[in-house]
Amino acid sequence: MADSKDNLLEHIEFPDDLRKLPENKLSRVCEELREFIIQEAASNPGHLGANLGVVDLTVALHYVYNTPYDQLIWDVGHQAYGHKILTGRRKVFATNRLYKGISGFPKMAESEYDAFGVGHSSTSISAALGLAIASELKGEKDRKVVAVIGDGSMTGGMAFEGLNNAGASKADVLVILNYNNMSIDPNVGGLSKYFIQMQTSPTYNSLKTKIWTTLGKVPLIGSWARKMLQQQQQLLKSVVFRKSNLFESFGFRYFGPIDGHDVVGLVRVLHDLKSIPGPKILHVITKKGKGFAPAENDATKWHAAPGKFDIITGEVMSTVSDIPESPKYQYVFGKSIVELANKNDKIVGITPAMPSGCSLNMMMDVMPHRAFDVGIAEPHAVTFAAGLAVGGMMPFVNIYSSFMQRSYDQIIHDVALQKLNVVFCMDRAGLVGADGPTHHGIFDLAFMRNIPNMTVSAPMDQVELRNFMYTAQLPNKGPFSIRYPRGNGPIIDWEQKFEEVTVGEGRQISDGNDLAILSIGHAGNFVAQAVEILKSENVQCAHYDMRFVVPLDQAILKDVEARFHTIVTVEDGVVDGGFGSAIVEYFATSDKRMNIVRLGVPMRFIEHGSQSELYSECGFDAAGIVKTVRNLLDLNRK
Repeated sequence: MADSKDNLLEHIEFPDDLRKLPENKLSRVCEELREFIIQEAASNPGHLGANLGVVDLTVALHYVYNTPYDQLIWDVGHQAYGHKILTGRRKVFATNRLYKGISGFPKMAESEYDAFGVGHSSTSISAALGLAIASELKGEKDRKVVAVIGDGSMTGGMAFEGLNNAGASKADVLVILNYNNMSIDPNVGGLSKYFIQMQTSPTYNSLKTKIWTTLGKVPLIGSWARKMLQQQQQLLKSVVFRKSNLFESFGFRYFGPIDGHDVVGLVRVLHDLKSIPGPKILHVITKKGKGFAPAENDATKWHAAPGKFDIITGEVMSTVSDIPESPKYQYVFGKSIVELANKNDKIVGITPAMPSGCSLNMMMDVMPHRAFDVGIAEPHAVTFAAGLAVGGMMPFVNIYSSFMQRSYDQIIHDVALQKLNVVFCMDRAGLVGADGPTHHGIFDLAFMRNIPNMTVSAPMDQVELRNFMYTAQLPNKGPFSIRYPRGNGPIIDWEQKFEEVTVGEGRQISDGNDLAILSIGHAGNFVAQAVEILKSENVQCAHYDMRFVVPLDQAILKDVEARFHTIVTVEDGVVDGGFGSAIVEYFATSDKRMNIVRLGVPMRFIEHGSQSELYSECGFDAAGIVKTVRNLLDLNRK
């Protein structure tokens, strides 16, 4: 990077500083911003590809618009690093995604420049419309609202709900479609093909944009000429493009596609669009990972930096997770579904735009006709699975736990109500770490256990995950949910055969007479560690891995009721309404008064940090469990 005295970025604390620069300096700002993001991500890995791709657009937006009065909304939000750096957070950006540091996503509580909190896909247009209508109702006619949507987010149904409403409302909102043909993996579906066609056949769009801009500059008759152009658009389409424009069908004025890496060109187009009222779409073409060759060449790998890396070569430093004997849970899912599908020709796999994230790409490689990436469309994924189940197939729907929330109605209405054989594999369940509250999968135990006909399970380790998957695809198991965490597990023996698990049957891990600890899922590993520590203090705890929240193991609970007065429940999920609540509800009808302490995620949104830091904060890691048991035994003695 250039010397600090020659470095423009170091003199930009807020967008007002950026706006003082002449246009011919903006390309240099973009270069320095890219260098800064690469250097920071090399030592503190985070989302990289999308942020590099949107640098020029970010600079242009803050140069043209009067932020924070004018409001920018970044769909998903993992493309907002440049935005954060230009809006007062450059000096603290080294804390990005770290415990107690700044968030990796726009967050209203963090900055007035973050107009709307985001983390999930396809929300920006609806939010922008709400902000635009609110400004209109308050008489703020000079305030502009811009939604930046990209990385496949336009494939989400909610984006089209927003377009439909915004086009009819005639609200003054600009939607920027930042198209790079990628989400985490390459975009799929008819919409992606349509965008590619528009990109490669831009004659109509380019001609219309040039005519519109030129007419607007004609004195006296410019406004009248533009109205005439609007009336003749259908003729222009039939002659040049020969197809109706999708966005104009929604009531938007469409401009583009234009080069998303020409910052001066972007500035000039945005200036022109500011004077055009009503709903507008600007289609920009960008390259994910722009400016960093490894990310340009492998956008999927570098969507998020895969670890600390060399900024010159892109070589990633090795980590413990590279050890093949200790695989990630997602890898166990991917390998297991391929094994099961080889034995059961009814098995199909479904994921909403996350084939590499959930490892369904392993099935896609060998059985492409039986593995489906449906785009960022979780509700569709579930109902699509329901249709497959009715047709006699055995669908496995793999969705991250926090994204599964987006399909709750479909789970209830289309699957559970009809008792269909659909398996829900919820990856990233529990506290996921640096992505923070928008991505923590802490609610699934609570919301799944309230759905009739649903089996709700959580394996303690990867061997159990394989066995649960095997069990779920056996005939007539009905709706079956399996949750598992982000990260690695213990060493696994791939030669071990699948075994059927009796639904509703837990297992005793260790015995003792002082108190009982009931765990669900991978949190049982923390309990096992705590039990060993307590043994050295002559404290003997009985540990039960319940494995199922629905149905609960009645035999274990009756044994616990007969032997103990004090119970500790442990889960990597919200304690209110989750596994611990299920245990409390069971013993509420007991004649014996039970002292039950629930450990898990408290009923609040948990911020970002490493998983171990967050487990400790919530008090259900091994140290927290030991502390709780000590306190309980002291109270009992008193």
